[in-house]
Amino acid sequence: MINLRRDYPKQGDKKNSRIVLILFFLSIVSITLVKSIPDTSSDSLRREMIKASCIMAEATGVLKNCRGSKGISANSQNDLNETGLIGVEHSVITTSVGRLEAKRTSTNPNFAGLIVLFLKECGVKEGDAIAVGASGSFPALIVATLSAAKAMKAKPLVISSLGASQWGANQPDFHWLEMWRCLNTHSIFSVPPLAISIGGERDVGEDMDKQGRALVLEEIRKSGFPLLSEPNLVRNVQSRMEIYRQGANGKEIKAFINIGGSWANMGTDSSVLRVKPGLNRIVELPALETRGMIFAMAAEQIPVIHLLYVRGLAQKYGLPWDPVPLPQPGEGILYKPAREKQTSFVLIGAVYLILALLIIVFWKRPLIC
Repeated sequence: MINLRRDYPKQGDKKNSRIVLILFFLSIVSITLVKSIPDTSSDSLRREMIKASCIMAEATGVLKNCRGSKGISANSQNDLNETGLIGVEHSVITTSVGRLEAKRTSTNPNFAGLIVLFLKECGVKEGDAIAVGASGSFPALIVATLSAAKAMKAKPLVISSLGASQWGANQPDFHWLEMWRCLNTHSIFSVPPLAISIGGERDVGEDMDKQGRALVLEEIRKSGFPLLSEPNLVRNVQSRMEIYRQGANGKEIKAFINIGGSWANMGTDSSVLRVKPGLNRIVELPALETRGMIFAMAAEQIPVIHLLYVRGLAQKYGLPWDPVPLPQPGEGILYKPAREKQTSFVLIGAVYLILALLIIVFWKRPLIC
């Protein structure tokens, strides 16, 4: 006889398929949650962040002593923590206005730890090249950047200007080049700048006192470092890109750090004002003739770390505004993710296992009619 019975799926097979499907979606959700946790919180990262902060604290102490040895004591009324990194309200090498509280906030050694965090997010590893474009307006952030690079054993390629805004490295007898010499002499950093410009308007000090321009030019000449003097923005940017490439010596530039608001780095397009403080991966680019180094690097798909809006950085990453006294290296909520990531992984893994077991156990239980 012909068997007319059809092979219908058994009820158990349907239940097993549903279990597999649910476990599959549960796995997807768990993986998504794990990937959403920033990869910035291992113990090794925290150690590097603290190491960078300690280097910055040491560098600050050395700079204070060097400044004192020149007979230029820190003004305790303006430099509340007597760091030696705060300049004067006005001098012949002052280029623009600046906010005193922002300059004092930037002397917090934990800014060096924050820069390590940014560089790690860019994928920077030991030996990697990072381009740095700095004005003399925020000497503390230059020190923080060099401290981060030293802690990570990365290679910073620095182009800096000597002109500075109010309260920056605008002390004629203790400008950024003098600070660099001090740090180099005391073996804190041994990273010579690739080139130096006057800075200020059109990168040639058009907004600077005539005496100040002459002083800066003479200081650059005496230093022996290459002078970058190009008032045309497109050619200035092209020159800088070539200098960075030569400095990288065939290595990929993994990040660009902008310190301050120099004309050459910012460019002339108003869209630069929308670049957020901290790490940026910029997609939209202005016209070529208005691009500064920020957009030139972005055009090469190089991540940009923008260090200008200090209050925004402080608020976003939990660094205190205008603190007295300065926090100790490793102090503050900036370091909390580094202590909490492993806990997050364990928690997500535990929840996943518990839910998976509950689904399997209860789904397998026979229905009571």
